[in-house]
Amino acid sequence: MSSHRLSRKRRYIAWSTAGAAVVAGAGIAAQTSSAATAWPTQKTYTGRAFDTCTAPSAKAMKAWHTGFYGAAAVYVGGKNRGCAQPNLTTSWVKSVNSMGWKLIPIYVGAQPPCQKGSSPEKLTAATATSLGARDAKDAVAKAAALHMKAGSPIYLDMEPYDTTNKACNDAVLTYVRSFTKTLRTKVYRSGYYGFTSSSAKAIATATNKTDLPGNLWYALWDKKYTTTKDWPWGAKQFTGHSRGHQYMVNSKEKHGGYTITVDRDAWDAPVAIIG
Repeated sequence: MSSHRLSRKRRYIAWSTAGAAVVAGAGIAAQTSSAATAWPTQKTYTGRAFDTCTAPSAKAMKAWHTGFYGAAAVYVGGKNRGCAQPNLTTSWVKSVNSMGWKLIPIYVGAQPPCQKGSSPEKLTAATATSLGARDAKDAVAKAAALHMKAGSPIYLDMEPYDTTNKACNDAVLTYVRSFTKTLRTKVYRSGYYGFTSSSAKAIATATNKTDLPGNLWYALWDKKYTTTKDWPWGAKQFTGHSRGHQYMVNSKEKHGGYTITVDRDAWDAPVAIIG
């Protein structure tokens, strides 16, 4: 996702800087809120996935369905989403779902106040709670409009920032908790994309786990197709099909006559429930 949420230039500038209380990262049971009377069964995909800036055409997706990749991440919304999505429609979702693709919804929410570069939406300590709730409601509306049903995950994108800046980090965690709590009241599972050196680390190492996401998609570009061997935190964290690993970026690949530059992911986590 080298350029998918922020522009490529801003992404690498950032990279260079390196209703119920729910505890994050303890498996499927911890991803759902007791406020919901009934949660749909989690739809899990385990295998290779890819993400790319703009959702490919249906023809390209058909050509790419060779068996190597089984899931694709799509950017459903957010003011910081970096690319237009002319192909990402309900008919596209229905079409690629019928081909057998699993879909991973990403929402590019507000970014940290201490993050280098500019973003259309940045959070502050004063706005973190309200923005988190507002963005989560928007994320659910965007996902639902694409027929991604309740019980689906939505992965909140948080780009790199200086986690040693305590005020900044506290504001980010407040925003993430508000986003996550609001998702759960809408019966959508919470996910989070971040970097092992910063934004993902902030979630995995937070002392207070209350209302943090239950699924962690970590960016560690070591070219290792695994969600376990290079997992940098406690072995009991984010277990029970709750991990994704972005292990390679900017991979230019050709399948069935269609060339697309993608980021590669090892996946063992929930995907969208389409209907």
